[in-house]
Amino acid sequence: MSIQGTRIERRILEGEVHSVSSWADIANSCSDSPAGDALDAYFERVRPIVDDTIDKLSQSTFRQDPIAGRKYSRATSIISSAYKRHGQLLGTAIIERLHDSERLSVWEEEAFKLSHESLKQLQVHDRIEKCLKISLPYGDEERAIPLDCVVFDRDSKTLRSYNIKRGNGSYDAGKKRIITGELLRTNMLLKSYGETLGLDPDFAEAKIVFYYGVRSIPKPLSLVGEDLNDHFEFSVVDAVERVNLYFQERLYDIIEHG
Repeated sequence: MSIQGTRIERRILEGEVHSVSSWADIANSCSDSPAGDALDAYFERVRPIVDDTIDKLSQSTFRQDPIAGRKYSRATSIISSAYKRHGQLLGTAIIERLHDSERLSVWEEEAFKLSHESLKQLQVHDRIEKCLKISLPYGDEERAIPLDCVVFDRDSKTLRSYNIKRGNGSYDAGKKRIITGELLRTNMLLKSYGETLGLDPDFAEAKIVFYYGVRSIPKPLSLVGEDLNDHFEFSVVDAVERVNLYFQERLYDIIEHG
């Protein structure tokens, strides 16, 4: 399955969608767009977050460039900030959608403890395959990191953590090493972390999502947006794209009309 926003934009360019007056017109023009009260309720939960993001973008200050002038300096400033804010919004949209699954428990972890032993094991074993087989007790803290999303599947008794990125550009080698190291150390400790919460998972793993498909970290540590529906066995992408489309429309409006 391809990302819905790409399908919608292609259909607009090819002239299949006419007289578009709002995001709803565009979304409803796609025959495979999900419908129903559950999706509407999801969108209503997320829409205020989008609106708040847009309000902050519209009020941002900028320095006028001598060459670009006021109009294009403002547009450049808004777009630059929008990329960063969209990453946060994307994570929120995914997490809120997962809350709609009856079999998944979903939460954010602001301070996941990485132990001294996990650092030692990472330094000793430089191969991903080896590190993925290591399981360590959770509790000791060399340092702590945030986990964007933690998901426990009550049916399969699996526990997974996710960091969520836009994935529309690559990281440099240094950043890749840091991310990979944190993922592997999280993986070593995640099962025990779940046990401290009374979950008793049969399996645990740490993942990173590169939503738009540019993988800075290889499989099996990474997922892309097109993987999400199958990965969670739940419809995620169409709901998230509904939010993305609304954000895009509102962003274009403040750029073009102030």
